[in-house]
Amino acid sequence: MNDQIHSDGSDHEHGALGDAEYAEFMELAAQEGFDLEDVEGAIGEAGHGPLPVLAVVGRPNVGKSTLVNRILGRREAVVQDKPGVTRDRVTYEAEWAGRRFKLVDTGGWEQDVLGLDASVAAQAEYAISTADAVVFVVDATVGATDTDEAVVKLLRRAKKPVVLCANKVDGQSGEADATALWSLGLGQPHPVSSLHGRGTGDMLDAVLEALPEAPAQTFGNAIGGPRRIALIGRPNVGKSSLLNKVANEDRVVVNELAGTTRDPVDELIELGGITWKFIDTAGIRRKVHLQEGADYYASLRTAAAVEKAEVAVILIDSSESISVQDQRIVTMAVEAGRAIVLAFNKWDTLDEERRYYLEREIETELAQVSWAPRVNVSAVTGRHMEKLVPAIETAIEGWETRVPTGRLNAFLGEIVASHPHPVRGGKQPRILFGTQAGTKPPRFVLFSSGFLEHGYRRFVERRLREEFGFEGTPLHISVRVREKRGRKK
Repeated sequence: MNDQIHSDGSDHEHGALGDAEYAEFMELAAQEGFDLEDVEGAIGEAGHGPLPVLAVVGRPNVGKSTLVNRILGRREAVVQDKPGVTRDRVTYEAEWAGRRFKLVDTGGWEQDVLGLDASVAAQAEYAISTADAVVFVVDATVGATDTDEAVVKLLRRAKKPVVLCANKVDGQSGEADATALWSLGLGQPHPVSSLHGRGTGDMLDAVLEALPEAPAQTFGNAIGGPRRIALIGRPNVGKSSLLNKVANEDRVVVNELAGTTRDPVDELIELGGITWKFIDTAGIRRKVHLQEGADYYASLRTAAAVEKAEVAVILIDSSESISVQDQRIVTMAVEAGRAIVLAFNKWDTLDEERRYYLEREIETELAQVSWAPRVNVSAVTGRHMEKLVPAIETAIEGWETRVPTGRLNAFLGEIVASHPHPVRGGKQPRILFGTQAGTKPPRFVLFSSGFLEHGYRRFVERRLREEFGFEGTPLHISVRVREKRGRKK
């Protein structure tokens, strides 16, 4: 369910706070001298759930990255006067007319290309599939090319709202070139000069009309539908074997050859009297942009499967040392904001010495997810499979936990009294108050009298977990500093 939906079924602009709680909270903010518009904005940002996503696509060298920099109002994307500079999908956070959204810069899309160029094109196609709207950039001075026509076919298949940007229109003389792009059949071409900023405001107004206010969460089905559980990990750690074991039948192909699974496989499975939707995914080998061919596409589809899941069960081969790749997969699940369960497979093959060293590895290499439930299983023998469902349920419970604002502030007051922030530069910043603005995962906003150091934020997170649980879920904590007292009279 979307975080914006309150328990009475009505929409709220103030995250997970009800009307009474919100009014009480704003009164507290006013007493502490905060600008109420800033406070409202902070709650809105933390409570919105996912931001709408806008992908900028087009063939090479039409000025996509220049347009991205113009929208951001700063030079973030690398720009050079030659094609093919941008290769990976790069995501930024942008704002226009008070609305925030994610902006995805992509490499140039080309048809019938091989090697690196094919990977770049695949990244652009993936960006289109995961976006809520698309800005299609065409060089108005060149006109519509065969490659542009191929991109149009791609966009039509994706069925996403498209804003057509006729770039490099630097003056009145170029308006006619832009008008010619009506022939693409994507509606009105917006004449723009990314370099000089001409026309970008009108184009962004059209973008805001195309973007949803806040996209619905993609995980799960209708209310009451099966929970979605993604099985992720390196190749050959036993994801498919685990799925077959919990299903009590051979649902997916298993082979000793690593990389057997290529497409995510959805299976409805009943466990513990509950129906779950398990998603078996392709193993993630290494950094996505270092892959090629079928493995490359498989990794992109695995990333999409994690985005659509509610819980990521991360399988780790306990017979091998925890690798950098295992850590990267954990980080991917944390950054996606999913509930997490760590499943150490092939546990039955370990001797006492390996178990000792594995425990030490877990303490050091997986310290960032020490809060995640852990199960030691064997996908081959079925050992401890009965522990998997309770671990998943614990993670979901933590992921959906919400702490009332009054209780949270009483807790923050105890922290400030017993463990104040260290004095820095003659000043001692203090947490004044806070609220939980959203769930799935839990998102907190803390309001303070000064900058809170990273170590102190980690301490607050650790204490939040000790006090309220939050087992199996990442926590998002943002801090707003009071600039000066009494700005709002």
